[in-house]
Amino acid sequence: MNMRKVFLASVAVFLMAGWGPAMADDAKPYAGQTITVLFPPWTTLPKDMTDRFTAQTGIKLDLQTLGWDDIRTKIVTSMVAGSAPADVTEVDWSWVGQFGAAQWYVPLDNSVKSDLPTDAIFTYDGKLIALPYNNDFRLLIFNQDHLKKAGVDHAPTTPDDLLADAKAIKAKGIVSFPIGLPFSATEGSATAWYLLTKAFGGELFDKDFKPLFTTPDSAGYKALAWEMQALKDGLIDPASTGLKDVEIQELFKNGQISFDVAGWAGNLSVYTDPTKSKVASAAVGALMPNVSGKTRTFGLPGAAGIPVASQHKEAAAVFVKWMVAPENQIESYTVLGNLPTRTSVLQTLDNDGKLASGKVLLEQAGSVEPLFKQGTPGWYPQFSSAVATALNQAAKGQLTVDDAVKQIAVGATDAQK
Repeated sequence: MNMRKVFLASVAVFLMAGWGPAMADDAKPYAGQTITVLFPPWTTLPKDMTDRFTAQTGIKLDLQTLGWDDIRTKIVTSMVAGSAPADVTEVDWSWVGQFGAAQWYVPLDNSVKSDLPTDAIFTYDGKLIALPYNNDFRLLIFNQDHLKKAGVDHAPTTPDDLLADAKAIKAKGIVSFPIGLPFSATEGSATAWYLLTKAFGGELFDKDFKPLFTTPDSAGYKALAWEMQALKDGLIDPASTGLKDVEIQELFKNGQISFDVAGWAGNLSVYTDPTKSKVASAAVGALMPNVSGKTRTFGLPGAAGIPVASQHKEAAAVFVKWMVAPENQIESYTVLGNLPTRTSVLQTLDNDGKLASGKVLLEQAGSVEPLFKQGTPGWYPQFSSAVATALNQAAKGQLTVDDAVKQIAVGATDAQK
């Protein structure tokens, strides 16, 4: 059976499975089935959650964890071969164009659409291909104790302020490398540059997807130059050329850096937890600095989707729906730092005083923009790879800023062919 026939059959089976209404508490029509679930490390569900799911549904979980980049590779390799990488997988916002065009995922019926505004990001050609469970966006997270010791009494509001504050911290010997940014050839390095491009007041592309970052007066060029200057000034660890974003986060939790520049919004719950962080009392969120003084950021939500080649679609659908139940969103945030995607859950956490840096988070959430106004293009993964590679080479001194942005522009053009 070819992939299109599998896709059409999957739609029929899935819609008959009754995605919308919840099952009765005592109904366990898929008891005894085991589904495989493939997620990144930050969604490694704790045993009490997986045990509760099995107790409620009778469905057993085989949880598999891979790095973000490795998950995409496994999905692409498996789906091209006509097999399922798992019954449920991570679906990143940046994969929607490619996966949607290929019809690799079962369309879902979102029965709580009004409470899940980010589902629009995972809609391709009118079909919801994954249900968002992680309301990821970026903001600045800093160690307020480090700033106070350096004589700084407020968070930086512009990129220049951030550099000045980092220099003050370094001069006082508080930490050796105050700024945390990854420079490995991975997605986290690329997304940090995208964020800084917005911090410098610009966009990556025009409406026709022509690069806007190749000239010295452009925001993207200035953002990359800012990163390289911070590295040259000794404000970023040279070892960052081998670090991923999750490793930068470990440095922040251990008090080894002062600024998580491209901080994950949900990580504030982890950073402020004394059982998981050495800087729990010092970690604070701040609006992302901007040259204009008006903060900007973009959304990078994560979702759960069901590959069309899954052999357990109905049981997988039960799990995906379970992931966005209010009580599970709250626990995932508390334990793992995955910021809830449901508006009602965010409000509940804030009302209960359980949303770390809640006022800042909610204000920053109000400034979230899509990275691509036209929607994430199918060629994004190739473009992102070109960005990460160029950043890594520039940080190693193998490319100048000028050469790096030109190489990225060539990568963007080639990706669109």
